[in-house]
Amino acid sequence: MRFSTNEAAFEASKQVLVGGVNSPVRSFRSVGGTPYVVDRGEGPYIFDIEGTRYIDYVQSYGPAILGHAHPTVVAAITHAAQRGTSYGAPTIGELELAELVAERIPGLEMLRMTSSGTEAAMSAIRLARGATGRSKIVKFDGCYHGHVDALLAAAGSGVQNQGLSGSAGVPDSVVADTMVLPYNQVPRLDDDVAVVAVEPIAANMGLVPPVPGFLQGLRDECDRVGAMLLFDEVITGFRLGYGGAVEWSGVTPDVWAFGKVIGGGLPVGAYGGTRQVMAHVAPLGPVYQGGTLSGNPLAIAAGLATLELLDHDAYLQLTTTAERLADGIRAAFDSSPISVQVPQVGPLLGFFFADQPVVDNDGATASASTGHFAPLFHGLLERGIALAPGPYEVLFPSLAHGDSEIEQTISAFAEAVATL
Repeated sequence: MRFSTNEAAFEASKQVLVGGVNSPVRSFRSVGGTPYVVDRGEGPYIFDIEGTRYIDYVQSYGPAILGHAHPTVVAAITHAAQRGTSYGAPTIGELELAELVAERIPGLEMLRMTSSGTEAAMSAIRLARGATGRSKIVKFDGCYHGHVDALLAAAGSGVQNQGLSGSAGVPDSVVADTMVLPYNQVPRLDDDVAVVAVEPIAANMGLVPPVPGFLQGLRDECDRVGAMLLFDEVITGFRLGYGGAVEWSGVTPDVWAFGKVIGGGLPVGAYGGTRQVMAHVAPLGPVYQGGTLSGNPLAIAAGLATLELLDHDAYLQLTTTAERLADGIRAAFDSSPISVQVPQVGPLLGFFFADQPVVDNDGATASASTGHFAPLFHGLLERGIALAPGPYEVLFPSLAHGDSEIEQTISAFAEAVATL
């Protein structure tokens, strides 16, 4: 191999990649130290170029829900690649994936594929504005909807991990029509609001579930003023459950954005709605959106292979794994003077350094400001457990995480917590 240590590879990367990385959170800026450089992944594990094995709870931030390099997904990608990697023309695969997504999500009838979750959210916002003829957007503090200029205000996740509240290069005029409000509080809307964008379960300021009545309150308020409700399910879509946030909450939005899991680990996104809503999108309507690589056959093949394995039993297993892990993390703090909250919703879980449940970004920020996350992160890393390198992220157990991996993780938490 060209490099024998993570440090050497990262130093070389810094000469040609901005900050040595292709996404800021990978730089370890919020936790300090040198990032591990991945050589390969296998099931619940990743291996760095030094040969160190980690039990991985990043899982590419969610899409490796079956585990890394799942043989069925690899076979599907290989077969697709042998037939061609991109055509710029329709394929049967994209039809089949759209049908599969639509049949699982109550109320969703029609989709448009994109190449990323950011593209999906951006396009869904454009669609809502075009369909309503309005310009104002409502989003919630700490919710992340990709690096779209108009949605980067108070965006949580990787933005906050860099110590930022927004981004330079975004003119005031671009966010003039973006209103940022506290999560878990139903706002009073004006009739010039085009869309309310929300993570139905916030997963970019840690894991913050909606309080009872929040999502239904948004639905009712949007109906009152004629605004659209957008569920950003880039994380929750097919990670939360078989039918996504609609099945879980009983609340149906007007527009959805998807990503991550529907590509099985390859770059993909999609946005959708009813036939009536999607009729506004070109070539049927005046809202333009396109992409040469949208519906890429490799990503479509990986997504189909992944979703076909995610039946109800799979989600039961994922939830059981998450419950065991959440209980173990709570137990690791039992003898510690540090208070912890471990929210868990289905297969999603996170933790906060707090003595009360966290319901918004203020609580998440207070948890991050304790300074406990960085030493805990490195303590776990030293014990072979890889979390996302930032206090605003969640844990993503996969179907490949078995009893042995969960037991090792709980033991590592107990040891690392004892050193805080």
